[in-house]
Amino acid sequence: MAVIGIFASDKGPGDPERASLMSQTGTLFARRGAQLLCLWENGVGPLPLMTAAKTAGGAVSVLADADVALPPTLSDVSVRVVEEREARHALFAEETQVLVALPGSLASTSALFGSWASRQGRAKPVVMLNRHRAFEVVKGFAGDVLSHSVAGYDRYVQFADSVEDLWNKVSWVLEQKR
Repeated sequence: MAVIGIFASDKGPGDPERASLMSQTGTLFARRGAQLLCLWENGVGPLPLMTAAKTAGGAVSVLADADVALPPTLSDVSVRVVEEREARHALFAEETQVLVALPGSLASTSALFGSWASRQGRAKPVVMLNRHRAFEVVKGFAGDVLSHSVAGYDRYVQFADSVEDLWNKVSWVLEQKR
């Protein structure tokens, strides 16, 4: 079972559909047998995603800072606290096969790049749901900068337009790693 690291947030300004996107993603990924590892920082985590995945019978765990407080409906979710941010992000990247970013706040995007950068030259694949052009700047950066400096960058950085496409890209990336 693949462990997929999910970056999503339902707090702060951002895509108004993100709670719905999180629910759709959690349900689809759980039904496909993925194990989800979620990040919980500064009292914020992807509750709709976690709730939908658990409801669909999926496996969900959390890596968190000391401010974690899950609602009673998620009391059976495994939570590990790693207080130092850099160590938490490094462990998150180490334990996952692929990183997935959903449209959300700047905090979730910052956490994604913190985890991705923690790999220090050992690329971890990342797939971003570019709904409503949420990651268009990153897509431009990948085409303009990564394409010239990271060999085979397109195997490591993928962009999806829908939740179904997101699963297809994640599956493709996982298959490439075998």
